[in-house]
Amino acid sequence: MSHTPVGPGHHGTDARPAKRRPRRRLRWIGGGVLVLAVAAAGVSYALYNRLDGNITGVDLDKSLGDDRPAKLPTSGQNVLVLGSDSRAGANAALHTGHVAGARSDTALVIHIPEGRKQAVAVSIPRDTLVTRPECVKDDGTKLPPANRVMFNSVYSSAGPACVVKTVEKMSGVRLDHFVEIDFAGFKGLVDAIGGVPVTVDRDIHDSSSGLDLTAGTHRLNGTQALQFVRTRHGIGDGSDLGRIGMQQKFLMALLAEIKKQDLMGSPTKAYAVADDLTTALTTDSGLASLTKLAEFSRSMNGVDTSTMETIMLPVQYDTQDPNRVVAAEPQAKQLWAALRSDGTIPESAKKSPARGGATP
Repeated sequence: MSHTPVGPGHHGTDARPAKRRPRRRLRWIGGGVLVLAVAAAGVSYALYNRLDGNITGVDLDKSLGDDRPAKLPTSGQNVLVLGSDSRAGANAALHTGHVAGARSDTALVIHIPEGRKQAVAVSIPRDTLVTRPECVKDDGTKLPPANRVMFNSVYSSAGPACVVKTVEKMSGVRLDHFVEIDFAGFKGLVDAIGGVPVTVDRDIHDSSSGLDLTAGTHRLNGTQALQFVRTRHGIGDGSDLGRIGMQQKFLMALLAEIKKQDLMGSPTKAYAVADDLTTALTTDSGLASLTKLAEFSRSMNGVDTSTMETIMLPVQYDTQDPNRVVAAEPQAKQLWAALRSDGTIPESAKKSPARGGATP
């Protein structure tokens, strides 16, 4: 599995204006774009309120209670990022809840160590069998715990708070924040920035997702971007492990394209990007406003994209069902232990016995 480095990560000379340095750093996918949009567009109070109101908030403290892992012993942060189809179709404009068949196809635990100089993204395969703890559903009813459920099903069964609880229980890692990006809204974001360039090493023809690419570099529009992040049958062994590499590659390319564009020079485009992005976002209540996202973004300015590592939770094929995977031990325990202590992830914890992925 591979990822595409974003930007050279080098520092400018002293002659260059200091204010331009953050443009070579990783701006958090929500806050950084919003800061640029608000600054560039000089938005009115009404427009600011519209952007602010686009963001949906989830009160994790209320949903999860006090039975949670301890916070990091350092100033490091752990953020769960989900890519979902929860607002697809006719319900997209309503934002009234989880539509039928809603699912989370992408799950990343982003670990930002103390010092904010680097980050690591840990992908959890959607086909991983996990133990789901007891959760409270959106309507207030309780969902009993269950063993050997597919990780992807947790979201559709009880919503994002239950996904947070499941990840915390399986890892022992306290998640400080949660960000959900709706793929249907994300399509508009890609179109608003004029597409995202990606390079693939071989032809990809996936009749399931509709993706049809020849080897080489392509600028994907919103529709193609959705096909790209959903593709699994045209790569590797057709399992979810191959799709993870595609999603990580696209995320890095998207961040690079946002950084590259002169949003400050185009207020109209900046506002369109911010509008699409906020419409696609659901966060924990600690991030559910432009102000909070901007503050979090500024705290992440020191993270250098060139050092950001994307790895997959070590998994192995399940002995009872070869179409599913389970956490591989002791690698998974080593990985989570490193995140819990804000320590260095050992190389052994980055190797997965199930190697169904392929470089796209």
